[in-house]
Amino acid sequence: MNRRANFLMLAVSAMAAAIGSTAAMAQAKEQFFPVLSYRTGPYAPNGAPFANGFVDYLKLVNARDGGINGVKITYEECETGYATDRGVECYERLKGKGPTGATLFHPLSTGITFAVTDKSFNDKIPIVTAGYGRADSRDGTVFGWNFPLGGTYWDAADMLVQHVGKKEGGLDKLKGKKIALVYHDSPYGKEPIALLQERAKMHGFEVLLLPVTHPGVEQKATWLQIRQQRPDYVFLWGWGVMNSTSIKEAVATGYPREKMYGVWWSGAEPDVTPAGDGAKGYNALVFLAPAGQGAVHKDVIKYLHDKGQGTGKKEEIGEVLYNRGMVSAMMSVEAVKRAHIKYGKKPLRGEEVRWGLENLAIDKAAIKRLGFDGFMLPVSTSCADHAGSAPASVHIWDGKRWNVQPGIYEADQQILKPMIRASAEKYAAEKKINKRDCAIEAG
Repeated sequence: MNRRANFLMLAVSAMAAAIGSTAAMAQAKEQFFPVLSYRTGPYAPNGAPFANGFVDYLKLVNARDGGINGVKITYEECETGYATDRGVECYERLKGKGPTGATLFHPLSTGITFAVTDKSFNDKIPIVTAGYGRADSRDGTVFGWNFPLGGTYWDAADMLVQHVGKKEGGLDKLKGKKIALVYHDSPYGKEPIALLQERAKMHGFEVLLLPVTHPGVEQKATWLQIRQQRPDYVFLWGWGVMNSTSIKEAVATGYPREKMYGVWWSGAEPDVTPAGDGAKGYNALVFLAPAGQGAVHKDVIKYLHDKGQGTGKKEEIGEVLYNRGMVSAMMSVEAVKRAHIKYGKKPLRGEEVRWGLENLAIDKAAIKRLGFDGFMLPVSTSCADHAGSAPASVHIWDGKRWNVQPGIYEADQQILKPMIRASAEKYAAEKKINKRDCAIEAG
């Protein structure tokens, strides 16, 4: 009996070891993506569709392509509620997961971005902020781990000034005009102020600053000031229910929606549909991905939703924020692919993924091959420039859908570069950061 028992114990141990070894090998071929999301609270109407698009693309790469060059994607969502403290908790909990730790983080919150930026230097994990975050983090020589791909809020504010200047017949015609900034009273909402004030000095217009307290459902005092001050234009820098509330208040106040312009985070379906017909004529910037469906959406339906594997409602596929989530995930996956060229087709650490993010080269051919033709413009980055080109257009809500207007804007880098340099160098001095020498790193 003893010999038989020993034999059985050895057999069981061998089997357990084999299973453990197989599990370890499987895990070793995984690339872990943390997903900071918010599906509850006042920001859920905007946070959920973005997360659905982001996660659907990760699932699609696994289902259709077998992973990233054979490396399976794994992910875990962590609910932040758009709260900075909860976002930091999620970051700390997920940064060490997976065989090589977190690939990168998309905080989807400027407040969370500010909070985790300092941590990124020691953790060596990229922080991707596609269209948000710190405007000065475009400077990769100081902000070695931040990637505001597709543009910053200084870019957005500059393009909106260009657009209203064009409507007036030239930037010089803005002299004596008044532009009100209705903004979320948070790091996100405050980001465009410096650029608007700089442009105001250049062109002689007045900036009326109107902060809105979180979460933005009470704005009557704000719109009373707009009724009294009668600005020529209103720029809306809101998020979640704040956006739809602003449009409803504009209707109640009688402020023309045709003179309202939202940043790209204030220009999605959840921002306008609650206001019904009152939202007609409202304008907003659109970048990276307008509304609509293309080849990649057909794949999402075929490989995921038709098989009951989709993340959200099938009806939201092709909406603005869903598409933006997909593009954000796609650029992240392409960064890993790019890094595979240098480090091999294996699970990568955050510092290796950074090289991929600093060498992105998503050209027109790649966009078409990936199924995003018509949904984004080329993006290329470098060690020094962590954003790449940042074009955007204006789309108008007609009551049923968004209509992209002709023309593409790009921020005037002659204005922005000195501001970025000054702000980044101030940060480097305060934090005692040694600037990177990109020439040496490239060599």
